[in-house]
Amino acid sequence: MRLITTACAIAACAGVTIAGVVLVQRSSAPVAADAAAPPVAQAAAAATATDENATVEAGGAARTAAAVPIVVAQASPPKPAAPAAPAAQAPAAPAPAGAAIVAGAACPGNPNALGISRVVEVDTTGGPGFGSEQFKTHDFLREGEIVLTFDDGPWPKNTQAVLAALAAHCTKAIFFPIGLHATYEPGILKQVAAAGHIIGSHTWCHQNLSKTKGRCMTNGKVEQVTYDPKDEIEKGISAVHWAVGGPTAPFFRFPGLNQPADMVSYLGQRNIAIFSADIDSFDFKLHKPDLVRQSVMSKLKKNGKGIVLMHDFQRPTAEAIMALLNDLKAAGYKVVVMKPKNSVTTIASYDEMITKQVKGAASDDRPTSSVIRTISE
Repeated sequence: MRLITTACAIAACAGVTIAGVVLVQRSSAPVAADAAAPPVAQAAAAATATDENATVEAGGAARTAAAVPIVVAQASPPKPAAPAAPAAQAPAAPAPAGAAIVAGAACPGNPNALGISRVVEVDTTGGPGFGSEQFKTHDFLREGEIVLTFDDGPWPKNTQAVLAALAAHCTKAIFFPIGLHATYEPGILKQVAAAGHIIGSHTWCHQNLSKTKGRCMTNGKVEQVTYDPKDEIEKGISAVHWAVGGPTAPFFRFPGLNQPADMVSYLGQRNIAIFSADIDSFDFKLHKPDLVRQSVMSKLKKNGKGIVLMHDFQRPTAEAIMALLNDLKAAGYKVVVMKPKNSVTTIASYDEMITKQVKGAASDDRPTSSVIRTISE
């Protein structure tokens, strides 16, 4: 199971010619409560119940194969009251990342950085699947190569800690945000895009797409919901696109890596690639940073390479990530960036749903650094 997680930079990225990855169709991923989440999120996590076959809602979807506490989708992090905007508008598109994704570039200030060893372009026609947990067709990684992926964000502090560590190592990752979380924190998702990372999607409220009923927390209230799996997918895509304010990737991961055949087929028709994993950190079950590091490194030692699944929603992962990147560099692993050939196309009716959903929300989308700056201390 898993708990509650594009880039504008994608469009600006200079295409690097690499081993093309031609594809077929499929996908996956989960979430858990963040120990460092705001009080309202902690309250949601406290009200958990254990059920081996239960679904973890937005902010925590379940993998039915393992017994994990049920965690409902997290409520929006508490923020100071702000005047409502006169009209709902999609956030302005972030400026393109300062540099294209280039393999082998030097990392100023960190001669021991992981960096990027290879960039591959992904043709998502037909909805190819990646990650040996569920897909065997496209095994394109070489020995010692890894792809870093993070689910269930954006989330205050945790996502930013992950971004800081990745920046320190001059490397890139794929982020799979939850749509509802994206509407809470569009500014953070813009930071992800501005840093040049790839942004896919991970449903609207982290529901089990094998079902049509679940629970979702919105505005601090847990609600029983009935949903259409297709709506869960499309609302998530539109919400992430709205939050980024620009092109996002046709990459998708199923909550809990639970992928019903009809939704796999649907994503194939939409030409959206499906991501499973080769190395599942299970960081949502681990409560100490060292355990997250040990989980990833021990599985990589056994497997030799792979797509690594983690969660920028989780505090232990946020606390572990810098040391983990150091571990990966010391062990000789090399980062591969999967860059989509084309951006995802949203569906207008779902874009309208999201616009209505966020109507009246405060819309100051400038980064804090452009609003506040230290002039003397």
